[in-house]
Amino acid sequence: MDSTALTLVLIGAINWLLVGLFQLDLVATIFGGSDSWISRIIYILVGIAGIYCIKFYSRVGDTENKRTRVD
Repeated sequence: MDSTALTLVLIGAINWLLVGLFQLDLVATIFGGSDSWISRIIYILVGIAGIYCIKFYSRVGDTENKRTRVD
């Protein structure tokens, strides 16, 4: 589940990069416009994946604590 969520978040990040740099919404271009039902489903899945990935912030804190410990 984590890998799927990260993949969807990366797709969203790349899409936003393209929107910012070139005003190109790749998801909308591939799937027939931003109002098509397939595009909307992809946008929803990317959004849900982003919310799911919030849990990774707790792992970042755990990793930093493990690195700073002196045994």
